[in-house]
Order: sequence, then C-alpha cells, then structure tokens
Amino acid sequence: VTVVLCDEPAVAGVQVLGGAPGTRETDLLEPQNSIAAIHAVVLSGGSAFGLDAASGVQAALRERNIGVEVGGFRVPIVPAAILFDLRNGGDKDWGLYPPYR
Repeated sequence: VTVVLCDEPAVAGVQVLGGAPGTRETDLLEPQNSIAAIHAVVLSGGSAFGLDAASGVQAALRERNIGVEVGGFRVPIVPAAILFDLRNGGDKDWGLYPPYR
C-alpha cells in the first residue's frame, strides 16, 4: 500500500483504463463535480480487498479533523486504485478481515 497525504487539499485528476478497474472515489475527480480537492490518495495491491486501505486512511484523517465540512462532520476525500495481484502467491489466510485497512 502506498499513501500520499496532502499537506493542503490538492487538485487531482485521473484516467481509469482497463477491463476491470478497481477504484474508489475517482468519479469525484471529474471536473464537473463539486469536490475541488483531495486530502490523500491510496494505491494498493490486494485486488478489490485493497480498496479498504482507503478506509483506514480516511479514518485517520477524520481523527485529525481533516476533510470537507458536511453538516458538522469532516469527510476526508481519499480516492484509491488497486491492481489485481491475488494470484501472485503469498499468504492470503487473513481470517475474517483482509489486512488492508
């Protein structure tokens, strides 16, 4: 897992390619949407399970009161992308929850 934390909210863009992309919150980056900046970006292995890494980053940022103000709450904007690597070997005996968050 690689996490880029922004010192200040940052403008970001993305182009999603491939036949089975694994992304989270990348649609927010379209220029017509109301979200103007992100607070972090997460790149992970783990196939679809790796998207959960963004949940951990989002929780940590919220604890630090970082995020967009929405009705008295802070919502950190953390887009993420994964790559398919489940077949690469390694221990996948995670138990009930994958380790990514």
